[in-house]
Amino acid sequence: MSANYVLINDDFVLKQDAKILITDLSVQRGYGVFDFFKTIRGEPVFLDDHLDRLYASATEMFLPVPFDRDRLKEIIRQLMIKNNLPDSGIRITLTGGYAEDGYAIAKPNLLITQSALMFDKTGFEKGTRLITFEHQRQLPHVKTIDYLQAIRLQHFIKQNNADDVLYYGASGIGECPRSNFFVVTNNDEIITPDKNILHGITRKKILELTGFNTTTAAIYPEQIASVKEAFITSTTKIVLPVTAINGDTIGDGKPGAVTRAIFNRLITLQGIE
Repeated sequence: MSANYVLINDDFVLKQDAKILITDLSVQRGYGVFDFFKTIRGEPVFLDDHLDRLYASATEMFLPVPFDRDRLKEIIRQLMIKNNLPDSGIRITLTGGYAEDGYAIAKPNLLITQSALMFDKTGFEKGTRLITFEHQRQLPHVKTIDYLQAIRLQHFIKQNNADDVLYYGASGIGECPRSNFFVVTNNDEIITPDKNILHGITRKKILELTGFNTTTAAIYPEQIASVKEAFITSTTKIVLPVTAINGDTIGDGKPGAVTRAIFNRLITLQGIE
């Protein structure tokens, strides 16, 4: 296996040698932001969209990114050359830094990691099963490193014979911990929640697609029984049909025609064979 390099601030180091101090606020308080994108055949996918979100998240959390966009792109390119992983996932993390009092924001640490990532299209046919849970993430529009509730609920998900959890609250259904949620109505209208969610990049691309009747609006749990299709979206999953929610089958329990059409458009857009 070839060596794998990561970036810590402005230094490339081997993954096994990568270290930050335990006084970092990411360790002490779980304070930090990140973004994650993939590369296909050596080309970053939707990189500018991901960097837009990274810089916006960093601003919201008062964490200055140490490099401007052009320099950050060059660093990413150098990391890709060193690792030679054409199909990969790249994570950019900005931590709260080394706080002397364990609480105040300090100079952030910038961490960039890369690992091999292959997309398995067979997962689309299997789909996924969701279980709902009442919860609202803090700062939902910011991509923070806080996944406390999502990890805590892993036991709950398994107990309910599901694959992932779908959050809901006073404003309706929201999102999965790492995915956006969509439904398809009986008249082929595609709806995704409009409030209290992270604006995913794949979600953004779907809303930009032509030829589909797509909108953002509130979705309430009681509406789920009447939808024709449902699916979740993310950078790694792209589009994944939801076959059941709370044990109730969605449609006929198989990927629907609208979901399949969106999936095919997106894998073409991303150059996935």
